[in-house]
Amino acid sequence: MRLLLCALLIAGAAGAQTVYPPSAEHPTPAWFVDVAAKAGITVRNVNGGAENKRYIVEATGSGIAIIDYDHDGWPDIYLVNGTELRQGNKPATDNPATGHLFRNNHDGTFTDVTAKAGMVSSGWGQGACVGDYDNDGFDDLYVTDYGKNRLFHNQGNGTFREVAEQAGAAGSGKEWGTGCAFVDYDRDGRLDLIVANYVHFDLAKTPKPGSEAGCMWKGTPVMCGPRGLPSAPNTLFHNEGGGRFKDVSAASGIEKTAGHYCFSVTTLDFDEDGWTDLYVACDSTPSILYRNNHDGTFTDVGPDSGAAFNEDGREQAGMGSTAADFDGDGHIDLFKTNFSDDTATLYRANGDGTFTDMTVAAGLGINLDALGWGAMFADVDNDGYPDLLVVNGHVYPEVDAAKLGATFKEPRFLYWNQGNGKFKDVSKASGPGLNEPMSGRGLAIADLWNDGRLEAVVNNLSDRPMLLVNEAKNTNHWLGLKLTGTKSNRSAIGARVVLHGSKRNWVDEVRSGSSYNSSNDLRLHFGLGADSRPTSIEVRWPNGGREAFAVEGVDRFVELVEGKGKVLP
Repeated sequence: MRLLLCALLIAGAAGAQTVYPPSAEHPTPAWFVDVAAKAGITVRNVNGGAENKRYIVEATGSGIAIIDYDHDGWPDIYLVNGTELRQGNKPATDNPATGHLFRNNHDGTFTDVTAKAGMVSSGWGQGACVGDYDNDGFDDLYVTDYGKNRLFHNQGNGTFREVAEQAGAAGSGKEWGTGCAFVDYDRDGRLDLIVANYVHFDLAKTPKPGSEAGCMWKGTPVMCGPRGLPSAPNTLFHNEGGGRFKDVSAASGIEKTAGHYCFSVTTLDFDEDGWTDLYVACDSTPSILYRNNHDGTFTDVGPDSGAAFNEDGREQAGMGSTAADFDGDGHIDLFKTNFSDDTATLYRANGDGTFTDMTVAAGLGINLDALGWGAMFADVDNDGYPDLLVVNGHVYPEVDAAKLGATFKEPRFLYWNQGNGKFKDVSKASGPGLNEPMSGRGLAIADLWNDGRLEAVVNNLSDRPMLLVNEAKNTNHWLGLKLTGTKSNRSAIGARVVLHGSKRNWVDEVRSGSSYNSSNDLRLHFGLGADSRPTSIEVRWPNGGREAFAVEGVDRFVELVEGKGKVLP
């Protein structure tokens, strides 16, 4: 029986073109160049004062969402924005900043369509995640805030409507929302929402820099927090259907893990039981791994699984997180960025529901002076092994003048996956786009021009954004997959894909959220190396059903539609 495959787009056809072409002058794996200004993405991020950060809310920065909002097959960009403080240390209400939606023009440029799309909306924005919560075929956008969160419903005509309050997903406004992810945790075909919360933050009650123990760093007065500030529990919204959500944080067990200061959310099926679990990176406290109990409840198994602490049993100050099978063994691994004077952390999945800290063994126990935020596994040279992109930047502007062993603006890192379980820091030899110091925060990855190369969008604190294009040339093959659910949620979030190659397999999952408070292209990207003849694709859909699809060529995008493949037992 012939397996079915539904083609979505072939690179080089349907109007696709090569923009910012690669050059043989630049060696593989990468030569990143910032083309944001050329592409028309010049809006500045606003998060309090640009030079002075008196409160922690001014220093955490904002994320990014990749969303094909007009459903034309070309990823668009949403930059989350904050605001600034006015007299009396109150958030600005007169002409405040707004998030910005940029439409992909297919030619290497973008157009700011914020006003046209009905997206002008002020708030102290932190993170964003993408998913089609009402299964109408158009992806929606959720934005977390210091204050009430926002839900932008995609109306399918190029415009959005903010509906968080009427949908029951705005939150109380007391929790400071950070990372988020759409996820169908109960497999009912409707996308639910997990929101990470940082603290209960009140400007009027927050101590001044240097006034308490939690307001000093290396003997220098700095802004206060998070220690000493009241923590806020995470929030889980269940999708009730009909465009309505219900807060089930208490009933689901999400609130049982208390006393944490949480940032990013990464979804993954860590125990491979067919039910999506939730990993949350937390500042100054252990990470959380919510295991899905299949009955609408979760249990935090972070300590038992080995993913809550580092190999020394020490809690870290987690910021961003990302998941992928970095060593090609068929199990999804985790990577987390942390505060300065510490390493990032690489957790290798053992295949039995536990993780092992492989940071030092994998060559990542370096760059201790950097403070990491956004991080993504991304196969930048399509050699079949996902590399690591990391953006950095300190929270204390005082580190420069006081010479505290770090800098406020820092370069970005590229750790190249050598395919043997080890990474190599190739940052300094990988182009000017990585080396210019910035105070980076959000990071999102997408193949913006459907040509098999992955681009990186960076949201820099109180500065201009970056759009990093890899101009290194390589001859490796790739395959892009867009999954569409029919019985499962339309965005297919939570689907697990195994791509069977001629000599090895690749595995990944469709996820919303991840990185630092950001949301990446929902399409999956597989670098194939020299393999031009992968044999088949196996999909375990979010509702648990399994199907197989044939592979009819590489170096292109294809769409896999639930119900169109060969049913597997």
